[in-house]
Amino acid sequence: MQFEKSKLQWVEYDLLKDHPIIDAKTYLRHGGASEDKFFSLNLSNQVGDSPDSVKMNRDLVKQDIQASNLVFVNQIHSNYVVEITKDSLDKIADADAIVTKEKGMALAITHADCQAALIFDPENEIIAAVHAGFRGLIKNIYQKTIDFMKGKFNSKPQNIVACISASLCPKHSEFKNYKKEFPESFWSYKKDNYDFDLWKIAKDQLMKAGLEDKNIEFANECTYCNEKDYFSFRKDNKTGRNASVICLK
Repeated sequence: MQFEKSKLQWVEYDLLKDHPIIDAKTYLRHGGASEDKFFSLNLSNQVGDSPDSVKMNRDLVKQDIQASNLVFVNQIHSNYVVEITKDSLDKIADADAIVTKEKGMALAITHADCQAALIFDPENEIIAAVHAGFRGLIKNIYQKTIDFMKGKFNSKPQNIVACISASLCPKHSEFKNYKKEFPESFWSYKKDNYDFDLWKIAKDQLMKAGLEDKNIEFANECTYCNEKDYFSFRKDNKTGRNASVICLK
């Protein structure tokens, strides 16, 4: 469901929007300061956009979600999971999954075709944000994140909620060299031609990690198909990044 305030626009998720202690949003590409190929709410500082524009955009998001800190990491298509605390804010971690129990700490994932998952354990009041491209799926970053939450915070997978952002749909996930790029266990997800159902892979991995079907929600939107609202690296190559953000109030 889309919402708008001032010039910012975002998507909220049915499984998360009614929880009183969290905010969880995927911001669309509108209402920012970036120009040209990054127009307009580009939230990545690693794609060639003006640093001043990115800072302005991030300040808008931080103000909107009313966070004391808005945390980004250096996403490297890994399965590295790190905990974010006030003491860890002085350095930017190399990671693709971030977890926190601290209030006012907004966790942000930038994406333009990859999946961004916003994860919430309501029993222990733990949040996580995960970047999962096809490389992350191969490395099973969802399982690693759930295992981290279990080991560190005693989270029970059956209580965990996961919402996955807009990302490449099965019609635009072409991998012609799939036999080299994917393990054989992924080949059954191949659709017509060389397209893969990355959404189904993600859901299967989350359920294997112990999540219940009723606690998994997909935006069911394709970044490649909807250039009005989303950046798409596969479509445009040089482009900006949306961001999905979750915060404990």
